[in-house]
Amino acid sequence: MSEAASAQVTLANSTALLPSLGPLLHEWLPRQRWFAGKGRPITAFSLVSATEILPVDSAAVDTGPGLLHLLVRAHQPTMPDQPPADCYQLLLGVRSALPPRLAPALIGHVTDGPLAGRTVYEGLHDRRLAALLLERLRTPGGLGALRFGRGAEPIPAALTPRVLDTEQSNSSLVYGDSYILKIFRRVFPGTNPDLELPLALSRQGCGRVPAPVAWFEAAAPERLTLGVLQPFLRGAEDGWQLALRALAAGDDFTHEAHALGRATAEVHTALAAALPTPPLRRSQTDELAAAMVQRLEAAAHAVPELVPYVPGLRAAFDAVTALGHGGRDWSAQRVHGDLHLGQTLRGTDGFWSLIDFEGEPARPLPERRSPQPPVRDIAGMLRSFDYAARSHRPWNAAWAARCRTAYCDGYAKAAGVDPRDEPELLRAHETDKAVYEVLYEARHRPDWLPVPMAAIHRLAADAD
Repeated sequence: MSEAASAQVTLANSTALLPSLGPLLHEWLPRQRWFAGKGRPITAFSLVSATEILPVDSAAVDTGPGLLHLLVRAHQPTMPDQPPADCYQLLLGVRSALPPRLAPALIGHVTDGPLAGRTVYEGLHDRRLAALLLERLRTPGGLGALRFGRGAEPIPAALTPRVLDTEQSNSSLVYGDSYILKIFRRVFPGTNPDLELPLALSRQGCGRVPAPVAWFEAAAPERLTLGVLQPFLRGAEDGWQLALRALAAGDDFTHEAHALGRATAEVHTALAAALPTPPLRRSQTDELAAAMVQRLEAAAHAVPELVPYVPGLRAAFDAVTALGHGGRDWSAQRVHGDLHLGQTLRGTDGFWSLIDFEGEPARPLPERRSPQPPVRDIAGMLRSFDYAARSHRPWNAAWAARCRTAYCDGYAKAAGVDPRDEPELLRAHETDKAVYEVLYEARHRPDWLPVPMAAIHRLAADAD
């Protein structure tokens, strides 16, 4: 066995590795934007897997960097709607000394264990290590607990990497303005929809979603999707920024909203052709409405401002239950799951694409992978138009109403089905989305709470 291989086995299997890193992770991890357990103390860490992507030569003092891949569970006090131990993906650079250009990526200096005397840092910010990730994706195969897969398209070598600083729940690297690698930070057992659904759409020939070029996963003890490489849509602008710019300029946005409706319908049609479309019968409708009621009650318990509206909001869910009991059923299918303006991109040619099929990261993965009524995505986009309009001063209610109408018109024209023909189901999903927004804003952005509360007032009044 070579010295490098020997070092890899020793470090990856060392029982002292995580205890030696624990004090540093206690300080560093809660400060990361993608850490989901903010506000709760970390009581312990447990190691799921450790793999040296670039071995750390423990015998050398002044060598190049090593790259250590860890899957770590952060144990925290249990909350009603949160797991006790989330699993996080860490890519740690290891050096004898950190050059000044990497100072912002510092995690800390290790004082004991197999990395004693070394400096540990966020490896994605090291261009040499980020380039190594692309090389692994170019050559499929296994490495320790990791498995690298690739599609048929060849991937060029030596593309310069850079980190995107815009994401919150994940991390992304752009390679030479040709590809973007999304790295999932909080990972769950099972295939992530952001890999599963774009692969299914590419097999259907749907060009509205960039097709995965390569990916990597953890093979043991459970299958975990860790990262997806897709074409980078150079020059594309996200729908949220385009909408805000139109509002600021006093420009109409209905043409774009109509085109977005068409794009959504094309994606839904392709997903329905690629994956099962089970009907929502009485029992499933009861479960759907009951889950919405449960989320409403939990949100009202956490946000007192919501309490006066509970009866009117619950009426939207009860209406769906009543229709189900009357024999009404709906079709369900795989959907985007968290569709809003920020999950869309308009290319330089005016072509709209949908991205980020991960779904709402706060919800369990089995729920995000389950078939849903397509109006769930539509409700999310309708709420997004309202958010954009209310983010502008003065509030332009007419702008939002025109966009909502144009979006539904575009969807109906492309799909042959008008979402407004199912008003009870659409209102229930809009209400559920607004309740989610209230809870999110109350926890994370209290200054934004009036935005979803205005929708809550309207939706509760609709029940009268």
